[in-house]
Parts: sequence; structure tokens; C-alpha cells
Amino acid sequence: MTGGRAVVTGVGVVAPSGVGADAHWRTVLSGRRRTGPISLFDATGYPTRLGGEVADFDPGRYADNRALVQTDRWTHLGFAATALALADAGLPERATDPYGWAVTLASASGGNLFGQRELQRLWSSPSRTVGAYQSIAWFYAASVGQLSIRHQAKGPCGVLVAESAGGLDSLAHAVRTVRRGASVVLAGATECPLSPYALACQLRSGLLSEVTDPERAYRPFDATASGYLPAEGGAVFVVEELEHARARGARSYGEVTGWGATHDAAHTTPDSAGDAQQYARAMRLALGRAGVEPDEVDVVVPDALGVPRYDRAEASALRAVFGARTPPVSTHKELTGRAHQGGSALDVATALLAFAHDTLPASAGPQVVAEGCELDFLRAARRPRTRVALICARGFDGFNSALVVRGAPPAGQEW
Repeated sequence: MTGGRAVVTGVGVVAPSGVGADAHWRTVLSGRRRTGPISLFDATGYPTRLGGEVADFDPGRYADNRALVQTDRWTHLGFAATALALADAGLPERATDPYGWAVTLASASGGNLFGQRELQRLWSSPSRTVGAYQSIAWFYAASVGQLSIRHQAKGPCGVLVAESAGGLDSLAHAVRTVRRGASVVLAGATECPLSPYALACQLRSGLLSEVTDPERAYRPFDATASGYLPAEGGAVFVVEELEHARARGARSYGEVTGWGATHDAAHTTPDSAGDAQQYARAMRLALGRAGVEPDEVDVVVPDALGVPRYDRAEASALRAVFGARTPPVSTHKELTGRAHQGGSALDVATALLAFAHDTLPASAGPQVVAEGCELDFLRAARRPRTRVALICARGFDGFNSALVVRGAPPAGQEW
């Protein structure tokens, strides 16, 4: 049976902003910065020593030790976010209709901490061996495989690889999977790019901030912007076929109604800033597929890299789509750091929670808008007008994605 519309019925957040959707929402409303010194390893010898970590995370609450020893922290975060999303949706831990459940997550770099440990053992110990699970724990599809086994999701499963843009692509793919007949799809992304090797790779791009004050280190669109801070975490969603959700009386956060993905056809270099035209085209594709006019958009959640030339290019793309008067723009990445594909999934969670709480949250910044970044940043929280959000993301080496979500109608009103 071919499915129809896809709605989000569960949101699971595991991020520097907190564990659980409520904790994340409180951080967004308070504007409290959650970045600080990296503690997952000794980063004192690195130019960038700050990042966003999930504080007091206990993976043993979400998976047994047998699963934990086979997997990386990135997957542990996925275990937690998925368990929270399923509980939020009112669904069981194991699929009642295995072939009707699917998993489609995004991944950027895989199991960094696990791989770091095993490769150090390979080259530093006399045995010159690695553990049996090295072959699977680091692999970028490991979380998809582990979650499909854990939750008995035997429908179409896959992984999207588009760096930060992948978090949005996973939700677009989830909608397509629902339309092809799945009743429940687990979508979204988590990330853990905080290991010596992972940090060294990111530093090579020249895009990380080396500012040592957490309050000033990551400031997208600001006159003092100096680069981004890496972060772990992200969000996982239960994307469900609308009639399936209605039949069991599930609450809906909103509907994924449009998406667009384009590519610059160019590698990221020390001097590049992304192709604003291709980025704008992704936004237009998303709006067009959603049947949404630009003036209907309630809020834009941008990529917000925090690198001046990238911020200017993003502002240029938004003006190309919306004209001189853009919709309100709200970003909270400077509170958490940039969690790559997990960060764009987290932006979707923020948008859906904003509609659920009937509150568009004020943007965490900028304090002083940088030249060329003049957008309508939301300076105070307000109620939604149309309940339509455009979430945007760019991945290194040319990926551009945009997603349109429409918040569920207020209680008592039908779709």
C-alpha cells in the first residue's frame, strides 16, 4: 500500500543543550551558551580547545553493555535520541510491524572515538591488533544498522552522507519512504566529531574558531565572527504516515512538506564560501515543493557557519529568495556548537518545538550584525503567524539543502 502524507510524531534530542526535547527547548529560550573546554580528550595542544559536549551523558540508560562495547559514542547518542523519540511518539521499543518500519539517518564522519582508540592500539602496542568491532563501529552506516536491529525495523534502511546538509536530507528521504509504503521511519542524525583525529581534520579546513573565550568563540553573522566550534549530538525523529498516526491517536508536531538539495560542483577550499546561487536554488525548490510562497514563511533557521565569508554568502542567498525584506531569522548554533549533520537535525527539532509551544524563539545572535549579513534577526520571542519554517544547511564540498516544515494546527483544528 502506498502511503500519503508524513508527520513528525516523536522528537528525541541529545545535544549540548540537554538530553530530551524539553531540556533543549529550555536552553533555546534562555539563550544560555553550552559550549566550553573539550573534555572527551586532552585538547590543550590544539588551536581550537572549545566545543559543545553532551554533559553528564550516561549511555547505559539507553543500551546494554553488549551493544555499547561494539559501538562508538556517536551511536550511543543515536541510541538515546531514538529511544526518546519513540517514547515521545508513544511507540514501543520494538516494531509491531517490522517491515513497515524503516531507518534513514545521516552521517558525516562515523565512529571517531572508537576508531581513534583502536588505531592507536594498532600502532603503539606490541600485538599490532585491533578489536573485532573496529570493522563496524567506525563505519558511517553503523548507527543505521544498530538501530534497525535494536528496534526490529526491517523496512527500507539507509544512510545519507552530505555533511551538515545530511540532517535535512534524511527527513526528505523519510517522507519519500513513507510515500512508498512505510508506516514509521526513524530519521535525523547524531554526531561526535570530538577526537584528536577528528579535530585535526576539521582544523585543516581553516574554518574553526581559535578564540579561547566561550562567550566570543562562535558568533554567526556577527562582526566578531571567527569560525565555528565543533559539537556532538543531534536529534532523531519519528516520521509517520498521517493516517497511521491518526489511527492510534498520536500527537503530531508538524508535517515535512517540501525539500530541496543542490550541489556547487566544487570542493571546499581555504578561500571558498559556497555558491550562493545553488544554495538559493535549494531554498526555492523546497518552497516550491511545499507550495509555499516566500511571504508565507514564519521563520528561517539558517546554517550559520560563523565564518564571515560563508555568512555573507548565506545572507546573499536568503535575499535572493526573499528580497530585501527576509522573514525573521533565528539561530541557536552558537549556544551548542556545530554538530555537522546532527546540528541541522537539531535545527529541525527547534522549529517543530517552536510550533508546539506556539513560540518563535529569539535568535541567540548576532550582537553586532556583520556587514553584508543584514537580515531580520528575531530579537524577541513572538507567536507564529503561519506556522511555516524554512530550515537551511550546507555541507562542505558543495552540498546545499533546505527543508520546509509546517507546524501542526492548534488543538481542536484539523490538518
